[in-house]
Amino acid sequence: MKLRIFVTLKPGVLDPQGKAIGKALQGLGFQGVNDVRQGKLIELDVADDTTDAAIDEMCRTLLANTVIENYRVERA
Repeated sequence: MKLRIFVTLKPGVLDPQGKAIGKALQGLGFQGVNDVRQGKLIELDVADDTTDAAIDEMCRTLLANTVIENYRVERA
């Protein structure tokens, strides 16, 4: 089973990489970009019988820092 794990910073957490991307886009002449938030996409291929609880544990233990990040699992 293929999974996509989207990891993003929680609202209110400073995102210096997002700010740098936003400034770079402005510097390149792109208009209308009001805000940029940067995150990660992790693709996993796991056994079909992998439980939701095991997937959640993977995310909470290693893939996301749940103090400052949210994650969302999508089955691809």
